Amino acid sequence: MLNKLRLKFICAIMAVVLVMLCVILGLVLHFTRRQMDQTVINALQHAAGEPGFIPEPHEVPAELPYFVIRRDIWGNYLASGTVNLTRYDETELEEIYEAASRSRKRMGELKRYDLHYMRMSGPGGVRYVFVDVLSQRLAMDHMTRVSITVGVFSFALMLGISVILANWAVKPVEKAWQQQRQFVGDASHELKTPLTVIMTNAELLQSPEYAEEERRQFSDRILTMSHQMRGLVEGLLELARVDNGAVKTAFTQLDFSQLVNEGILPFEPMYFEKGLVLHSCIEDGIVITGSAAHLSQVLEILLDNAMKYSAPNSEIRTELKRTGNHVLLTVENSGPPIEGAELENIFKRFYRADHARSRDGSYGLGLSIAKGIVSDHRGKIWAESRDGINRFCVWLPA
Repeated sequence: MLNKLRLKFICAIMAVVLVMLCVILGLVLHFTRRQMDQTVINALQHAAGEPGFIPEPHEVPAELPYFVIRRDIWGNYLASGTVNLTRYDETELEEIYEAASRSRKRMGELKRYDLHYMRMSGPGGVRYVFVDVLSQRLAMDHMTRVSITVGVFSFALMLGISVILANWAVKPVEKAWQQQRQFVGDASHELKTPLTVIMTNAELLQSPEYAEEERRQFSDRILTMSHQMRGLVEGLLELARVDNGAVKTAFTQLDFSQLVNEGILPFEPMYFEKGLVLHSCIEDGIVITGSAAHLSQVLEILLDNAMKYSAPNSEIRTELKRTGNHVLLTVENSGPPIEGAELENIFKRFYRADHARSRDGSYGLGLSIAKGIVSDHRGKIWAESRDGINRFCVWLPA
């Protein structure tokens, strides 16, 4: 599919390039040709306007070489002009004159001789003015060849550029496609385990050979796995809402300092039960534009993440401060260090740094949801890990 998309992109670009090249080069050749034709007409009119039937070479300021032929009363062909007439013999002059006289047009072209002519009538009879256009024809042929060469070179150059542009344009689509495939695979894997547990315990529950206590355990396992599946599905739905831009529709002016203070309160007893200490340093009066519900969700995700991965009997610190035209929210805890590559990967969907960790209801979706919400607020979220301290930072415009 991606190869077809890339090919369509290249074909679309090259079709536009081909049309543009044909139009531009065609217009250049067309107007050049018109200018040359006008130059011929001007030269004919200058030559024909000179006094006398046989002007001397110095009498005509013509732009192109010309000569005049007339036939006297004895049938002789008389010729004069700026062209070197030695290149024509008597027979050729007669053929040129007769060829022009056979035409009914006052002005015309003799392609065989590379001449343009004009018929003039006067007291001395009919005369024909001929302009030599060999130089123009050669110049036009040269320009045509150059235009074709430039066109072919430009087409080849644009083909190479279009391939690069196609790869660049399709790269985000390819990345999204790969992420979607990985997302579907990860979601299927995460759903497979609880479904297997539910089906197994449901089958055991239907068996009459087990005692009531064992049947109650089977029922509890089914209920536990159902709750986990519900959490996963809710997480997936939240990701879908974030991807569809539902966050931006709820933007209002809000007191971010108050929101963070209120968001910390429910976690204090939870931290106390786990032997953890929660410290906060919240700067007052910070007002931003955003979605209160979704920013509360980001704070909840960071605090929950810190609680799950903190060292026993350690401290978690939450800080909110203004930095210029932005605000910075940080949640830090002491715990196992996060390696360099994992600092980026932990924001990917279904990614868990500790794959050996027992299932605790976490599916690796929280930080991915937080990243999507922060991005919709035109902010940034990142993780740092140094000296045994893991810090998650949220940077938002004030």
